[in-house]
Amino acid sequence: MKSSAKTESSTAAALPLPTLLSQAVVAFTIELDNEAEGQIRHRTTLHGLSKKSSSKSGAADSLNAPWLVSSIMWSNCMRFVGEDGVRVGELEELARTKTNLDGMQRWRYITVEPDPADPRARPPLSDWVIRATPVGRRAQEVWRPLFGVIEQRWQQRFGKDEIDQLRKPLSELVSQIDAELPGVLPDCLPILQYGLFSRTSDYRRRARAARERGDAGSGGAAAGTNLSTLLSKALLAFAIDFERESELSLAICANVLRVLSEEGVRVRDLPRLAGVSKEAIKMATGFLAKGRYIVIESDPYAARTKLIRLTPKGHAARDAYLQRIGAVEERWQDRFGKDNIRNLGRALEPLVADGTVEPSPLFLGLQPPPDGWRASVPKPETLPHFPMVLHRGGYPDGS
Repeated sequence: MKSSAKTESSTAAALPLPTLLSQAVVAFTIELDNEAEGQIRHRTTLHGLSKKSSSKSGAADSLNAPWLVSSIMWSNCMRFVGEDGVRVGELEELARTKTNLDGMQRWRYITVEPDPADPRARPPLSDWVIRATPVGRRAQEVWRPLFGVIEQRWQQRFGKDEIDQLRKPLSELVSQIDAELPGVLPDCLPILQYGLFSRTSDYRRRARAARERGDAGSGGAAAGTNLSTLLSKALLAFAIDFERESELSLAICANVLRVLSEEGVRVRDLPRLAGVSKEAIKMATGFLAKGRYIVIESDPYAARTKLIRLTPKGHAARDAYLQRIGAVEERWQDRFGKDNIRNLGRALEPLVADGTVEPSPLFLGLQPPPDGWRASVPKPETLPHFPMVLHRGGYPDGS
């Protein structure tokens, strides 16, 4: 690797395949989002109107500038909104996943209105047309080339041969996945549903429809796909296999259940330990508490401090998560080729190392712009062990 030949950690091999995939796709997305933030005129909670915008148009821009969102909202929405717009009912089929349609309107990227050419007085929402606003079109122009730009940066930073060695087994894997599930998986990670699941029922429905149509998948198409899509598809396919057999989502297990214990962990420490936002932690712990996997109680040794403890049910669920991860990975070796899965892991390990900030080269590209919103929040000590993509804007750490 160009950036650091000694970054491969002895603990890296202990990280399961979905963690390796997760940290790579999260790092890629955050780096892309940081770049887009510097180019898209926007507003945020912390900063209001971006300096880039306010220096040009002043108060008028503050009314029209879009709310800043992650590039995942390009992948599940804006990518498919062409000059003539797209019907509401068509968007999900094109994207193969849901978007936050209300949010994208509220954040000023799109409008959703009846087609003026439709003679019906009250056409159903599915026939309404989604169109990009002027600022939405400018955001599209920024997002469109950035996937290639960031991949080129990775080649320069980590070495072209190293990225090619990652691409080869990843492309082979995704080609096989697409052959099994033709036209089913989206090109990005989905917005997580209730319980922070990856919407496995949606993909099962699409798979059934594809089988009924007689669709046949074909390999090879993944070779020219951008790196972010390859990582996302592989990870989503793993999550679907995991969640088919689990009462808890991979997002909850990998990020929250993994770091809990029967002795107790302080609630305020969870965002730091998991690498995800407070809001994502709140959603996960609420689901776990409702299912009686955890108890939340006062810390007897610290006033106004809450502890989370695993119940016996939660302890069993954590053990089951670790066993299930290994079982799915073993099945993948049988299903997709032992050498290919192992080569994929070996290509990811030097990038991820042990998943924390000091040894992992992934963090080299995550320095936010000085006036960016991430510059004003604590620097992460680790990246999520599974992306927490929420309705809040699609950020992979739930921000």
